[in-house]
Amino acid sequence: MRNLADHGLPLVQLKEQRRDMIVALQNRRGPVSSWELMQIAAVQQAISAFEDVIADLDAEMEAAA
Repeated sequence: MRNLADHGLPLVQLKEQRRDMIVALQNRRGPVSSWELMQIAAVQQAISAFEDVIADLDAEMEAAA
């Protein structure tokens, strides 16, 4: 996928948050709770939604150009 402008959306921050959550789980011993999985899934869904919005905005900008 090509690098797209973020259009002022917090995509980078969400990706960093997801990475931090995953690293924290990797560095820990013991089972992963369903709450932790739900948090990661929610962040991933937000990332996917923002990427879709960004793709739509870029397509609109290209069509207008």
